[in-house]
Amino acid sequence: MTFLDQLRDATARNDSLLCVGLDPEPARFPAALRGDAGRIYDFCAAIVDATADLACAFKPQIAYFAAHRAEEQLERLVRHMRTAAPHVPVILDAKRGDIGSTAEQYAIEAFERYGADAVTLSPFMGFDSIAPYLAYHGKGAFLLCRTSNPGGDDLQSQRLASVEGQPLLFEHIARQAQGPWNRNGQLGLVVGATYPAEIERVRALAPTLPLLIPGVGAQGGDAAATVRAGLRADGPIVVNSSRAILYASGGDDFAAAARLAAQATRDALNAARR
Repeated sequence: MTFLDQLRDATARNDSLLCVGLDPEPARFPAALRGDAGRIYDFCAAIVDATADLACAFKPQIAYFAAHRAEEQLERLVRHMRTAAPHVPVILDAKRGDIGSTAEQYAIEAFERYGADAVTLSPFMGFDSIAPYLAYHGKGAFLLCRTSNPGGDDLQSQRLASVEGQPLLFEHIARQAQGPWNRNGQLGLVVGATYPAEIERVRALAPTLPLLIPGVGAQGGDAAATVRAGLRADGPIVVNSSRAILYASGGDDFAAAARLAAQATRDALNAARR
């Protein structure tokens, strides 16, 4: 199955638009695990087990593992996902953006070392920084387009006077991803839930691409507005929540609390689409 096939299957099987983000911070772990970077796998595996039937995707953020020398724990975690939730695709949130042989190595890292089904990328260096990932047929690549952070305006909302119609940069990225860059149907876009009007604009320019939408939960994005702006019959969305689920409780009941938080978010997203 391609990544898009996996995503559609998981969305239908789990009746979910929710992506559970895995951003482990040992300092925020429950008391029995707190401060112990050697327990990152244990914490994340418990979250996966608790939400495996509620998510359409899992999204481990590589920096949270690498910062604690926990790359081997991430490899082990992905293997666990394949056992505990084999129908749920894994999106490696790496935001890589380099060219040539370096991009080829990053693609090996994402798809061969970690076994991810999709990866997040920065398109700042152009199509040749994206092409090595597309050589992995069936894998997905989400390009940063209109991100949820306030500083995104510094570049993403600037006009391109040299392009016909003078689009904003994020609009140009959306058009390129829907059009000439999407040679094998593998591309998607990252659009922040904190900007629902921009989600709607990206969807108009890229009507069929999957949208990875972070920012619901701790960042304050509105679930209903996100679904209305981005979801189309032939245009899937993957709505990510990380901290609101991971740290729903600081006690021994953290996994059960994470499940309740994930279920509440899933239900809110489903209510919006129905």
